[in-house]
Amino acid sequence: MAITSASQTRGAAIQATLADNYLDIQNNGWAQQYLPDLMEKEAEVFGKRTISGFLAQVGAEEAMAADQVVWSEQGRLHLSYKGTIGTANISTIQIDTDIDGVDASTTHGIRVGDTVLVASPALTAKCYVSVVDADAAGTATSSGGVTDFITVQPYSHEHLDNVGFGDSDALTIMVYGSEHAKGTAGAISMTNRDGFNEPQFTSFTNKPIIMKDMYQVSGSDASQIGWVEVSGEDGQNGYMWYLKAEGDTRSRFADYTEMSLIESEKAADASLVLGGVNDVIGTEGLFSAITNRGHQTSGVTGVNAATDLAEFDAILAEFDKNGAIEENMLFVNRATALAIDDMLASMNSYGAGGTSYGVFDNSEDMALNLGFSGFRRGSYDFYKSDWKYLNDLATRGSINDRDVVGAIRGVVIPAGVSSVYDENLGKNMKRPFLHVRYRASATESRKMKSWITGSVGAVTSDLDAMTVNFLTERCLVTQGANNFMLMN
Repeated sequence: MAITSASQTRGAAIQATLADNYLDIQNNGWAQQYLPDLMEKEAEVFGKRTISGFLAQVGAEEAMAADQVVWSEQGRLHLSYKGTIGTANISTIQIDTDIDGVDASTTHGIRVGDTVLVASPALTAKCYVSVVDADAAGTATSSGGVTDFITVQPYSHEHLDNVGFGDSDALTIMVYGSEHAKGTAGAISMTNRDGFNEPQFTSFTNKPIIMKDMYQVSGSDASQIGWVEVSGEDGQNGYMWYLKAEGDTRSRFADYTEMSLIESEKAADASLVLGGVNDVIGTEGLFSAITNRGHQTSGVTGVNAATDLAEFDAILAEFDKNGAIEENMLFVNRATALAIDDMLASMNSYGAGGTSYGVFDNSEDMALNLGFSGFRRGSYDFYKSDWKYLNDLATRGSINDRDVVGAIRGVVIPAGVSSVYDENLGKNMKRPFLHVRYRASATESRKMKSWITGSVGAVTSDLDAMTVNFLTERCLVTQGANNFMLMN
């Protein structure tokens, strides 16, 4: 007969399933008439869910006791500037910035007697620098005058306008040597300037941010045994469900410590974040550092990202202009990784009877390797690796799927170390291009703190609960960002 639920239950004289002795699902807590076939093990349907580990592969961690980290990076050895022509028929040039875009109007290193190459998009001329510290009319000025003009004399013509340049033309000015007459003194005397160039360097700073999280479970729930056997990335297992939740919170917090150093940016002066109620300032993460001080390549976004040798040749051209570091690591999403494999495969498709790339001497009985872990182009080596953070639907993968502005296909990171001057230590140090700095002293380390409060276990308060607290204070140092490339 059919079994129906009853609002009231009563005992039966015999062991039989009756309409009035069945425990109701709502009122008595039994899920069904008979015990279910319970699969006690929790199904791990998302594989490894954590995404941390990227910074551990490419960087290092180091303690600091100060409230900020300051480092200096060397400038370029040779002198090259951007500028515009003031007056072409007098050959005056206004120096605007150095080749990296830093203001050089009063600090450029061009001196009288230097020989320079003056180039516009259409013309190039070799010139002699006759006057430094000039006005727009090419007249030398006294102290306090306009200092960002120089006067040049083309070797081939009288003035720049005779070469073909015009007023306000955009120029690149590169010093390639000097020339002096017989018997001239070694030192060059110039108004308002010494006769030698000081090495130029640029200082950068970053401040750590404080990240917090917590998990809480009541005393009653902490003593309850659950149905499901759990497991997690942090090693938690067993039947007590609150350990699963605490372990997941810990794993998620560990991921946030890395994601924050990748995604964070400093608050702008106009941002309401600065000086707000919570008084937060932000920190410069990896993507922000590359955007501000490195390079970006757009390519073609979307699931079928087109990656070809032309794009990598453009990347090589940018690297040639900078550190020219030969070994680089590519951390990319799935679409870009497959596109790179297809691009490399197309370079090696001449095997007799079909595909020839992958495992050497392929035969029909061998597994065909359709992926590549690295390749060499020109004098550069690239090592490719999938980056879970860019693929996971719960992280950057959801943004990349939408093909929106801000989607990131990957990042090119130089291998090895760089030498910089550490302001705190007062000496040059060799460190990885990426490394994490965390606050620590002899008595307190804020690298990754975890402590328990409440009355469950060790009693620290009268709260009938166990509170697990997490805290870290850290920032990312991105040295030599001019050697990094963001693949948008």
